Formats: sequence, C-alpha cells, structure tokens
Amino acid sequence: MSVRRWVARHPLLRDVALACFVVAGGTAGQLSGMHGRTDGIISTPDVLALAIAFVALATRRRRPALNLVATAVAAAVLVATTGMQPVLVVTLGILTYTTTSTTDRRSGAMLAAPVAIGLYFVDAFADTGTAWSPPSLGLVAWIGMTAAAGDAVRSRRAYIAEVEERARSAERTREEEAARRVVQERLRIARDLHDVVAHHIAVINVQAGAASHVLTRHPDQAHRALTHIREACGTVLSELASIVGVLRENDDQEREPGRGLARLTEVVDSLAAAGLTVERKQIGESRELPAVVDLAAYRILQEALTNAHKYGTGTARLTVAYTPDALTLDVVNPIAEDRAPVTSGYGIIGMTERAATAGGSLDTSMRDGRFSVHAELPAPALKATT
Repeated sequence: MSVRRWVARHPLLRDVALACFVVAGGTAGQLSGMHGRTDGIISTPDVLALAIAFVALATRRRRPALNLVATAVAAAVLVATTGMQPVLVVTLGILTYTTTSTTDRRSGAMLAAPVAIGLYFVDAFADTGTAWSPPSLGLVAWIGMTAAAGDAVRSRRAYIAEVEERARSAERTREEEAARRVVQERLRIARDLHDVVAHHIAVINVQAGAASHVLTRHPDQAHRALTHIREACGTVLSELASIVGVLRENDDQEREPGRGLARLTEVVDSLAAAGLTVERKQIGESRELPAVVDLAAYRILQEALTNAHKYGTGTARLTVAYTPDALTLDVVNPIAEDRAPVTSGYGIIGMTERAATAGGSLDTSMRDGRFSVHAELPAPALKATT
C-alpha cells in the first residue's frame, strides 16, 4: 500500500515507465520482424519514431490535446515518407485515451475525429495512392475505440465525483439540521426553566417575606405561608424533574411537560396566596385545543401573571377569548410606581417565542399606567364529521 501511494504521488514516473514499456515493445517487435511485416533492422526512421513515442508518452499529462496533435502530425509525416510505424499507432491510441479522459466529450470528439480521419487519408494515399484503403480503416477504429474508452472513464469519474459531493452535501445538511435542532432544544429548555423557576420563586419570595413578618405575632398565618412555600417548592421540583426526564429520553421526539389551560387555576391560586388578585373572564365556550397551542397559552399566562405580581399593585385582569379561528389572551395590570416592568427581558422573549412556536403572535404595551400582554394563537374549531 505504501508503494502504491508513493507511485500515485509521482505520475511522471508512471508515464516514463509506460513510455519505456512501449518503446521496448516497439523495439522488440521491430527486431523480430513481426512475421515479415518489418525488415528486422532498426533504421533511422524507426529510431525517430521510437523517440517521438517516448517523449509523447512521458509528457502525456502535460497539455494532452497539444501533445496528441503534435504526435499525430509527426506520425503523418513519417507515414507519408517511410510508412506506418506500429509504435506510433499504439502511442496515438494512448494519447487519444488520455485526452478524452481529461476533457469534455465535445472537445475530445473534435480532437479525436480529425486525427483519425487525417491519418486514414495519409496512410491510404501512401499505401494505395487513392482515398480508399480498407487496411487503413483500422487506424480509424483504433482511434475511435481509445477515444470511447477515455470518454467512458471520464464519465465514470464525473459520476463518482458527483455521488461523493452529494454524500458530502447530505452529511453537511444532516450536521446543520442536528445543530439547528440542538439550538431549538436549548431555547425550549431555557423557556421551560424560566417559566417554571420564575413563577414559583416569585411565590416563594413573597410567602417567605410574609412569614418573616408574622412569625412571632401570628403563627397560624406564618404556618399557611410556609405551607404555600412547601407546595411551591414541590411543584417546581416536579416540573424540573419533568424537564430532566425529557432530556433523558433516547428518541428524537420533542416533548413538553404536560401543562395546559386546564392547570391555569393552580397558577391563579398560587398567585392569589401570594397576594395577587386576579379577575378572570372567559369569552366563548372552551374547547379542546391543539397541544402546542394549549401549552403555549398556559406558559404565556403563567409568565404574564407572574410579571403582574412582581411589577404590579396586586391586581390583574385576565381574559381568555375563544373565537372560531383563534384563542386570544389578555393580561392587564396596573404598574406600581416604584417597580417599572421589564419590557425586554427573558420573560417577554420567552412569551414571544412561545406564541411564535404555536404560529401566533404576542404584543406588550404600557399605557395609562397599565401594562398589558396580548397574544393571539391560531386554534380553529374542529368541524364535526358526519
């Protein structure tokens, strides 16, 4: 294998070896007489033909088209003056193969055809004195055969190169798709962690503050606050375990923790225990929603109500509207004077991404001392089938 690789890295040596082999074979054939076809003597034209063959074959990879034409002209001159030299016939076939295997089909044909036709007429007139010479047709057949072989090799190389390029392109596409899925998964996990942790930590913070104030004077109230803290801690640990469980799945399916608008009451109750009064209103009859929309709506309302608790005055108005084609969510809360809401943090970004994931949109605004979150998620009503 090492010798083969070394030879592959030195094409000139291979060409020189081929030239030596052809010249040696031509010399042996000339000396043997080739069954009476030659006189068995190496004459000056024979030496010239052997020299032309050696130089042409040793340099066949350098400008192969020019090499082929020059060798064909030299062979035509020798044919016209001294007769056809077998070593030049072999050399022209090898050069034709080299040329057609390294160029396109049209260019190869435009080179091989004039060479074959020109040599035919030169040999025919030198042999018979006319334009018709059946023995000279062998030259045309030989040049045509080597040209076809070179074109076949070129086509196969092009096909293999195309297949390899497609394989590389497919591999790049798979890698890009895998990288894209990794980024999407990271964003999804970041949204889940933010939604889970931010909401429940806000509840824990408020309840812990309340417990510290009433611990000595009102132990029963402190006990209720600690109970809420324990429940919030249990919930956040459960949701974190759910997220970690998703990460440990072996398949590629994207799963979300099982949450939806059916669990919205838990969010409202936990925030109510923390001191947020939520005025709930539903427009339209509730119906089953697509899983993506149901989860997105739950997470958006959870984050919006948590922000209302953190930056508001203790009250919020929640409206869930079911329309024939969509689900509309609105959360409006007064803004506390000493706590301006963050309008570009991870919470807003997470809600916007949640809405986009479900194919909807989300807008936030501050007006007249109120902060509002408005989301529209596509949720067409399923038509009854008969």
